[in-house]
Amino acid sequence: MKYLIVIADGSADNEIESLGNKTPLEVANLANINWLAARGEIGSARTVPEGIAPGSDAANLAVLGYDPRVYLTGRSPLEVAAIGIDMNSNQLAFRANLITVDPAGNENYEDFFIRDHSAGDITTEEAAEIIKTIAEHFDTDTMKFYSGTGYRECLLVDGTNHMDYFCAPPHDLLDRRVGDHVPTGKDSSIIYDFMKKSYEILKDHPVNIKRIEKGLNPANSLWIWGQGVKPELPNIRERYGIDGPVISAVDLIKGIGHFSGLEFPNVEGATGNIHTNFENKVAKAIEAYEAGKNFVYMHLEGTDECSHMGDMEAKIRCCEYIDYRVVKPLHEYLKSTGDDFRILIIPDHRTPLCIRTHSSDPVPFVIYDSRRETEPDESKQFNERAALASKNHYEDGFKLADYFFEKKC
Repeated sequence: MKYLIVIADGSADNEIESLGNKTPLEVANLANINWLAARGEIGSARTVPEGIAPGSDAANLAVLGYDPRVYLTGRSPLEVAAIGIDMNSNQLAFRANLITVDPAGNENYEDFFIRDHSAGDITTEEAAEIIKTIAEHFDTDTMKFYSGTGYRECLLVDGTNHMDYFCAPPHDLLDRRVGDHVPTGKDSSIIYDFMKKSYEILKDHPVNIKRIEKGLNPANSLWIWGQGVKPELPNIRERYGIDGPVISAVDLIKGIGHFSGLEFPNVEGATGNIHTNFENKVAKAIEAYEAGKNFVYMHLEGTDECSHMGDMEAKIRCCEYIDYRVVKPLHEYLKSTGDDFRILIIPDHRTPLCIRTHSSDPVPFVIYDSRRETEPDESKQFNERAALASKNHYEDGFKLADYFFEKKC
């Protein structure tokens, strides 16, 4: 038996008036996914439990069968692991976004506005140059900055594991005043001082001068958040009898793969946005199956990034890319092997365009089993409305994995 999970990150949404009160999933041409839905199962799952912030950390843990209320210890430790850093129990990791702030005529950093949580999707190569400069100014014996993927960088602090911080994610703060959302809690003044000083260091950085000349948003500030300690996850290979790669451009997802006992190969051209190399990701998945692996976790971030940017047309287009550039070729490959297979297609969480950030509302899912193909029912589709109508709902979303992997309790 082969298994495939496809994560269309943040693709689930709310009804949009300009789309005739439909969602992007309802108006997108999802011929291949809906073919599977019509012959399989649909339903909904709450991947983010009540009381947990609706982040990709909690949601992807849930999709893989881990209760976030038990196993979530913070976002950044997952990312730190993905870039090859082995944390110990006496360290605290933070995500350090490279963002774009706008002085908007003000002189004080707290009066600046947060315009772009990803600095215009800055490249990993550009970001590495900027983090090198940041490290030269801020690194000490107990605090070090590390380059990640794209705008997603890391800060590791030795000698502490306290979590007494509140640091809001910048994708929740677009077009808001910095001073209204500064970090709070013990020692938070140190973090905020990094953020303020980073603007003076980065506003005239050579990388940013070149980006501005090209009409791109500069990475002119750090935004530090997502703190956490090293997690301990039960080995998923032992739990479900599966083995294979986590395929993603996002360090957070690779880190979940690392701690769960899965591989997380690099994919050339994987960017974490709508311009990612879908074909190379598919090729890497097929390579894994050909090598004898029986599982692939295919994570696609583009739909989420389009939502954060408020780009409805791009989000719909990215949903369609996932349908015919990922799901179609992988389904065709699995059929060609002659082996039995199961496919799960699910967003990790919703990212409604109206709020440009994540929500905890349930997400739709499709499960297709090659052994149990049903008579086509065109009312079964991959969207929020059809999922709700199905009345097949997992309130504890992490339990969906037990069903998908056919775990015998």
